[in-house]
Amino acid sequence: ADMRFFLQYAGCFFAFFSTGFLIASTWTDCWMVNADDSLEVSTKCRGLWWECVTNVFDGIQTCDEYDSIFAEHPVKLVLTRAMMITADILAGFGFLFLVLGLDCVKFLPDEPLIKLRICLVSGVMLLVAGLPGITGSVWYAVDVYVERSSLVFHNVFLGIQYKFGWSCWLGMAGSLGCFLSGSLLTCCMYLFRETSSGRLHSAYFLRKGYSSAGTIVTNVHLPSSQTATAKMYAVDTRV
Repeated sequence: ADMRFFLQYAGCFFAFFSTGFLIASTWTDCWMVNADDSLEVSTKCRGLWWECVTNVFDGIQTCDEYDSIFAEHPVKLVLTRAMMITADILAGFGFLFLVLGLDCVKFLPDEPLIKLRICLVSGVMLLVAGLPGITGSVWYAVDVYVERSSLVFHNVFLGIQYKFGWSCWLGMAGSLGCFLSGSLLTCCMYLFRETSSGRLHSAYFLRKGYSSAGTIVTNVHLPSSQTATAKMYAVDTRV
């Protein structure tokens, strides 16, 4: 039981921070940051929804939102948005299900197998959430790196070049955390499912045995043959 509690709480810990990292990476503005900081008087960051410029001297930040989501955008931006939003939704629901499946939460306290199945569902959702999260963040980072490398290889200087920033790192960390949390929860389910099932079946057969014994004892005390007067007396007593 102690090991099961440890796996559940460890999975909840990683799920909480992983979900937060994924949501923060999706809605922050530093997926790409200018690589030539020493030559610039401002720091330029690009996110999935807007681009911000921060003056290095006074710290004043100015942000410009991108065009409407219905406008034409690069494929990299559109697909990364879709994958990160999908990861956010799956991770959020996975964490909520996990909270309901914890043994310390008074939800279905008399149904341990159902709570274990809830943990399994939560683990599967977190594993699935990590897939679009890691795909979107790694693909975005690789695309930025390839774009920068191709410009350097062809000696092309556009005034500013980018590298992937901390928002992209948060997406990777959150996705890896979802994989870890989901793995812990699924292992928790399969390690302790048989034990819980055995206990429930033992309790069921024990109750059944007691019931059968009681029936036998009752039948033993009944006489094999009764007179008409005894039968009538028995009927009146039951009534």
